Amino acid sequence: MASYVSPAVRDKFESLSINLKNVILERNVQINDVYDLIDILESIVKEEEQ
Repeated sequence: MASYVSPAVRDKFESLSINLKNVILERNVQINDVYDLIDILESIVKEEEQ
C-alpha cells in the first residue's frame, strides 16, 4: 500500500520538513484529514522518545 495525502491537508503536509515527510510516507499511511496527520506526528514523537 502506498501512502496517500488528501488534497484537503496537502498544504499542511507540504509545510513539513523533507525528512519528516519522508518518514511519514515510508509508513504507508492514509492521511485524509488534519487529525490523521496529527496522529501520525504524535506516533513519530512517541517513538523518538522511547
